[in-house]
This record gives sequence, C-alpha cells and structure tokens, in this order.
Amino acid sequence: MKILQPAGWAAPRGYSNGVAAAGTTVFVAGQIGWNARCEFDSDDFVQQVRQALLNVRAVLAEAGATPEHITRMTWYLVDKREYLARAREVGAVFREVIGVYHAAMSAVQVSALMEDRAKVEIEATAVLPPASL
Repeated sequence: MKILQPAGWAAPRGYSNGVAAAGTTVFVAGQIGWNARCEFDSDDFVQQVRQALLNVRAVLAEAGATPEHITRMTWYLVDKREYLARAREVGAVFREVIGVYHAAMSAVQVSALMEDRAKVEIEATAVLPPASL
C-alpha cells in the first residue's frame, strides 16, 4: 500500500488524500451501529460509531483482512454537528477499534439512514496483498 500525498499539500489529520494498493479487493457494505442480531444497544452517537466500526472489522475478518488493509472509508452522518462536537471521542473509539492508519476517508451528512435509529453508517474498501485469500 502506498499513501498518496501531493508535494506541497498540508498533511491531513486522521486520513490520507489517496492510497494505491494491489491485491484482492474487499468491499464492506455500509455498517450501522446495531449488533449481530440487528438490534441497537444504544442511541448514543459514539456508541453507535463503536459498534459500526466493530461491524466493519467483523466483515473484514471474514475475508482474512484486518483494519490495516482498509484503503477507503465513507461515513454517512445524520448530524454533522454531533460528529464535530464529539470528534475527540470518535477519534478515541476509532483508534480503539480500528487502530492508527491512513485510509482515504470521506464523511457526508445525509438527511436520514434506512434504519430510523441509526446515526451513522460506515462503509469500507480494503485490499489484501496478493496471495492473501
């Protein structure tokens, strides 16, 4: 995996502007903050982020991938103000569940998600090095 950082650009915090990778691509569908039984344990935003990230990690594991293989993430947020206000907590949960790495990331506010109680949905793309599957 190669991080793509154009010369002269300010370094991004918590993500990369781009990532180049070769190998087997793993696409993780949008994961929300419910458990394996499709039930919400919490309506708290940060707890839903934690669970959504755990769900991403679980799907990756099915392909033999780990968070270090993630090359791209997209976050869909119902309330960007809550995300920004709780950014430190979100960052701590991210480091706890995913670790420190530099995937290309986007975050978008949406008017609603398909599940009414969902406050965040996270999708990911990972690339396993050649011969990993």
